Amino acid sequence: MHLLWDHGDLMIREIIDYLPGNPAYTTIATVLRHLAGKGMVVVIKDGRFARHAAKMSREHYTAELMDQALSASRNREASILHFVDNMEDQDRELLRQYLHDQEQQQ
Repeated sequence: MHLLWDHGDLMIREIIDYLPGNPAYTTIATVLRHLAGKGMVVVIKDGRFARHAAKMSREHYTAELMDQALSASRNREASILHFVDNMEDQDRELLRQYLHDQEQQQ
């Protein structure tokens, strides 16, 4: 996913070129097929070739991971508060500003 986020849509051969070692074409194709099945990658036909692109942004994916982690918690409120308590000051200020702006829009 990081390669698709960093470089845009790629063919399997291009992905292999970015990876260390020499992974098998079929291995990369299988991983991309699984990611497409999970709705994370879209296949774009380019003539007789196929390009693969991220279907969601890195930020969207990260937000989904955070939501999954909170959903796994038995105490969502405590988990959120613990997360906020451990944020860097600049991140906490960003959150404050965002919540303030949201209140002003309502």
